[in-house]
Parts: sequence; structure tokens; C-alpha cells
Amino acid sequence: MELTTLDQQDTRIVTVMETRIDAAVAIQFKDRMRDLVTGAPGRVVLDLSHVKFIDSSGLGAVVASMKQAGSPARFELAGLTRNVAKVFALTRMDRVFTIHPSVAAIWSDVADAG
Repeated sequence: MELTTLDQQDTRIVTVMETRIDAAVAIQFKDRMRDLVTGAPGRVVLDLSHVKFIDSSGLGAVVASMKQAGSPARFELAGLTRNVAKVFALTRMDRVFTIHPSVAAIWSDVADAG
């Protein structure tokens, strides 16, 4: 499971560099996210822009990552592709997470708020 990180201001952006988060990689994803979320600055944004498919195991791993971060307010999502967004909508997880259209939109949201 390839994940990259970028710390910028008070945010750690974790980008999933795989096209799938499914049962085959969910445990590995969760373990890597635990390492990356621990000690992260203010908030964590999970960039899913490369992910084309997520199943219930993958969704569970994302939820587990949010819990590891400490609160939904500290863990946000960005760049959901159409199919991934559908899974979040069907499971109503789109109401649990703050979801940004892209990583770039995060910084424009900050600029608009300031």
C-alpha cells in the first residue's frame, strides 16, 4: 500500500497512490494510516483522488483511520472519484466526513475563511 505524505501549515495530507482500497489491502492501509496519523499536526486530509474503487472493508479502514486521528473534525477527505463518492453517499458516510472536491480546494477554503 503506497501512501505519500505532505505536511503543510497545520495539515498532514496523506495521498493514497493506489487505485483500490479493498479487503486485500484494508489491514495494510489501516496499519500505515495508524503510523501516519500518530503525531500528525492539527488535522489530517486523506486524498483519495487516485482511488477508483473502495469496498466495505476499505470504507471500514477509512473510518478506523478517522477514529485513530481522534475526532471527525481532525480527519477530512479530498478528491473522491465518482465511484468512491457513490459509496460514501450510499452508506451516508458523506455526512460523517468533511469532504473537499480536491486538495487544492482545502487551501482556497482556508483563504476564504481568513
